[in-house]
Amino acid sequence: MWQAISHQLSEILDRPFKIREHQLIEAGDINQCYCISDGDERFFVKLNDRELLPIFETEAESLRMLAESDSIDVPKFIHMGVSRDKSFLILNYLPTKLIDDKSAFVLGKELANLHLWGEQAEYGFDLDNYIGLTPQPNKWRRKWCRFFAEQRIAWQLQLCEEKGIKFGNIDTITGNVIELLVQHQPKPSLLHGDLWHGNSALSVNGPIIFDPAAYWGDRECDIAMTELFNGFPDSFYEGYASVWPLDAGYEERRDLYNLYHVLNHCNLFGGDYLLQAEHIISKLGLTD
Repeated sequence: MWQAISHQLSEILDRPFKIREHQLIEAGDINQCYCISDGDERFFVKLNDRELLPIFETEAESLRMLAESDSIDVPKFIHMGVSRDKSFLILNYLPTKLIDDKSAFVLGKELANLHLWGEQAEYGFDLDNYIGLTPQPNKWRRKWCRFFAEQRIAWQLQLCEEKGIKFGNIDTITGNVIELLVQHQPKPSLLHGDLWHGNSALSVNGPIIFDPAAYWGDRECDIAMTELFNGFPDSFYEGYASVWPLDAGYEERRDLYNLYHVLNHCNLFGGDYLLQAEHIISKLGLTD
């Protein structure tokens, strides 16, 4: 595996790259992550099973789109490939630390500028991608209420039912989600898509976000997720509001948007997330 990475990096860099150091990095539960170095240059490498290469392919496209906005810092894509039994994604390596209040304010401003960027007319993405290990459909839709109801909530509910987890009639819940959002037609914004605090950090160049599941949607989805697991200081929201204040009614939509991520965690991990999903569905009256 390391030999394959060395060989492929040498071709990409157009110079010999022999790995002299590979250090395991704690970076989530899905991939094995390493910092590799030839003594002169370092890279960040994600490893997984060979058949999971499509996850890296869609992550690379998400990173490309976010970088194209030139509004917020993301890791630079270097290369992806496969060895005999592994797939890998190679990014530039930047030492990071936790975001502080000052850098959180900057990150909030940059996220608002990302959400303002672009003139997309519909909601979706050019390809389906993944939220964690879960496939995330992104077929283009003109109406936000239908995109979110059908490709976010109904999709996750169907995955739950396939595992024997049922929260109610899917058609009823989907129809009620549409009803809650039918009057809400926001500007399609390019979203990070999985913006909890563990997917942001402070680098030597300023705040950075990573591990995206990008698509064009309601900017409030990103903001809602930052509140789901907490971790972002007040200065982050102050920075965001200084560029683009949130619309009236955000607080009423926040739980609905976070239901998507709670259902996904229910699918991936079960446990207390099932109870949390039941609570949100009951609170919003989605089964009535």
